[in-house]
Amino acid sequence: MRFGRAARRAGGALRRVAAVATLAACLSAAASAVGHEAAPLPPLDFDPPRPGTYTLHRIMRAPDGEVLGLDGHGQRLSDFTRGRITLLGFIYTTCTDPDGCPLAYRVFETLKQALAAPAFRERPQSNAATATAVEARHGYAEARRASGGLGGPVARPPMSSMIQLVTLSFDPLRDTPAVMRQYAGSRVNDGGRGPRWYFLTTRSARELVPLVEGFGQDVRHAIDRSNGKPRRELSHVLKVFLIDPAGFVREIYTSTFLHPQTVLNDIETLLMEGQNANELRRLKP
Repeated sequence: MRFGRAARRAGGALRRVAAVATLAACLSAAASAVGHEAAPLPPLDFDPPRPGTYTLHRIMRAPDGEVLGLDGHGQRLSDFTRGRITLLGFIYTTCTDPDGCPLAYRVFETLKQALAAPAFRERPQSNAATATAVEARHGYAEARRASGGLGGPVARPPMSSMIQLVTLSFDPLRDTPAVMRQYAGSRVNDGGRGPRWYFLTTRSARELVPLVEGFGQDVRHAIDRSNGKPRRELSHVLKVFLIDPAGFVREIYTSTFLHPQTVLNDIETLLMEGQNANELRRLKP
């Protein structure tokens, strides 16, 4: 039994090494894959905490309202922020600030490539955190069942099927569905590789304002200092929101902390949280 647990831990460690290597390769390739000219994303200069060793608290419920898909049809934003872990970012397609919208695009692209790789597709359901938590409450036999049972780990759906990416424009005047489709490029029809990536806009500022205010995303027109008039550029602080399947915002990233590795760790933490909750629910009498 001890050998089986050790083997599963070793397998998890090997998968994590493979995942890190996959992410590193995607980081170096991100610049060429994305339509924006940019240098490759740099690696983190610190070691983030391991998934499952920390808690992401509920910050607020994600707001809802009408958005437009690439086909121009109206849908509720909640259709894109429920049922899966969602990474949502506000952009406008003419943004040129390298630490703004293009950075979010590059991070999303890198995550999509990484999650499409075998290292993230082949993931067992068991994990050491689940076994330890259940064993403490119910004993060794139940912990064995929660971690995969005597028959070993049980396969679970790939991570990419549990995650979705959402890019929402806050410039509805210029970012029509047709413009958003051009911005999305080949990511609209990617053959099912990696998580789905949705590109959305709104009909007008009337539909947009409740969404940006609900998320706390400040947007304003930059002012031309020479004449005091608004310029075409929009001024905003980059924010990307991690939303759990129930529709609650669990993390808000700014440009300083928006990096594929930190986002992946947070996603895995939410997945482990949901898995542990399901296992403990099954064990309740």
